Amino acid sequence: MLQVPMDAYKLKTNEQQFINKPLRNLLKEIKPEIKFVSGTVDYPPFFSFRFISREEIMKKSINDNTFGIGLYVYVKEPLDWDFDKRPKDTASKWTKEDLEKYGNLTLERIKVIGKE
Repeated sequence: MLQVPMDAYKLKTNEQQFINKPLRNLLKEIKPEIKFVSGTVDYPPFFSFRFISREEIMKKSINDNTFGIGLYVYVKEPLDWDFDKRPKDTASKWTKEDLEKYGNLTLERIKVIGKE
């Protein structure tokens, strides 16, 4: 469903097919590499996925005040995410270990912001 970052809006349009299902179902639909991720543990808990790296985000924000497409995925369960405890080389990247740890969380809402 998501072949290029701008297709993220298709995920929002088809949100109902992912609601109350495991996060991994949504992730299977995403073909572009997730180059930056952050988790918010407050209520409601959610992940922010970006298809550009942290460095690219920094450049874009300085040059044109945009950050690319942002895919926000809200989950029902509390999120155990501590950036400081993640391995330094993959702290802001979505990994196979993350899929194992968080893939069964129940998706509650999808939000998409931005443009390429």
